[in-house]
Amino acid sequence: MRTLTLRVWIVCWLILVWVLLWGNISAANILSGLAVALVITLLLPLPPVPVEGRFHPLSVLRLVATVTGWLIVSSFQVAALAVKPGPPPLTAVLRAHLHVKSDLVLALAVNILNLTPGNIVLEIDQARRLIYVHVLDVGSDKTVNRFYHQVDKLEKLLVASFERDADWRPSAEKEVDPA
Repeated sequence: MRTLTLRVWIVCWLILVWVLLWGNISAANILSGLAVALVITLLLPLPPVPVEGRFHPLSVLRLVATVTGWLIVSSFQVAALAVKPGPPPLTAVLRAHLHVKSDLVLALAVNILNLTPGNIVLEIDQARRLIYVHVLDVGSDKTVNRFYHQVDKLEKLLVASFERDADWRPSAEKEVDPA
């Protein structure tokens, strides 16, 4: 039942995207969107992503609110750095370790960090859960510590939202690495 519900949701989402791309709601756009969505989902299916935790709506709201605040603050910080006279700010590649269990949550963390102005994830060591992030403005210990504090807070919010120990069920679909 869950798989069917997910497929119906994906088809509806693709129809919505199709209609938004065309810019007007009409029967022809909805039907052609349905045709495109069915072709995509039936002929080009994505591999299943194991869902191993549980969705916690209040924690997700806290995550969204926190990330939204970070996006606003960092946008102003990057804008201030852009108009500030003088030499460009000092940048660096910083390594951070994320204690998340799921590849899906790791990908979400990387996407959140990439969305944040002034950060770009350069490399992901999936096995060791290490990320290497190019960070703008690391001219002081305070700014470096702020980055690490942000990563720690993001990790805690993601675990609270999707990977609580009480709800964690490792997926049987994951391959066990003999090494």
